[in-house]
Amino acid sequence: MMKTLSSGNCTLSVPAKNSYRMVVLGASRVGKSAIVSRFLNGRFEDQYTPTIEDFHRKVYNIRGDMYQLDILDTSGNHPFPAMRRLSILTGDVFILVFSLDNRESFDEVKRLQKQILEVKSCLKNKTKETAELPMVICGNKNDHGELCRQVPATEAELLVSGDENCAYFEVSAKKNTNVDEMFYVLFSMAKLPHEMSPALHRKISVQYGDAFHPRPFCMRRTKDVDAYGMVSPFARRPSVNSDLKYIKAKVLREGQARERDKCSIQ
Repeated sequence: MMKTLSSGNCTLSVPAKNSYRMVVLGASRVGKSAIVSRFLNGRFEDQYTPTIEDFHRKVYNIRGDMYQLDILDTSGNHPFPAMRRLSILTGDVFILVFSLDNRESFDEVKRLQKQILEVKSCLKNKTKETAELPMVICGNKNDHGELCRQVPATEAELLVSGDENCAYFEVSAKKNTNVDEMFYVLFSMAKLPHEMSPALHRKISVQYGDAFHPRPFCMRRTKDVDAYGMVSPFARRPSVNSDLKYIKAKVLREGQARERDKCSIQ
């Protein structure tokens, strides 16, 4: 099954097997959106705006193969527990964020990790899936210094000990410290191309979407970049109904193809 996305005169087809969803979870004011902003456009916004739920989509052309990464930046207040559970059910890779200077946000990450493992375990039992669960525990705001620290690194590392599909990073979204390295490890654990990491592909805008068109080998130049990434400026979150159908299809084994909504890039 293929997903078709259009950008001007450029029509992109992404195989369903190359479409993934990354879910970012954590308490309020820990820097979830700041980390997502670093990933998408390399910027940091000083002004804090509470997140209800933001959805982003990035499309890649990596050595001629198309990939799609949907990013769900969730609310720290989680006013709708059922929606958070649905986000977990449809997620493929996870980033759990806490603030190194906020003990309560670390306790929230521990609860989130437990909930993800329980929800995904239940889904695996029903679908007989054997896929692993790539997850990064992210301690943000390491630029605040040791005097402000409320969570020892040794305690945070206990959350990932013994699990080769879970890693711990201390980062600073503000200073852009360890952010690229964190995504590189996350994608490696998920067995996704390393080039999906922010520093390992050329970022292009929608008007240059023609770069995603495959070219005959004889027309390629040795200086051509092997990996491109493009953010969809008008991506919309698939409907709740669409996500429910996707989960139902997995449980009923009606097909292995992903049945998520299409999104046009204009």
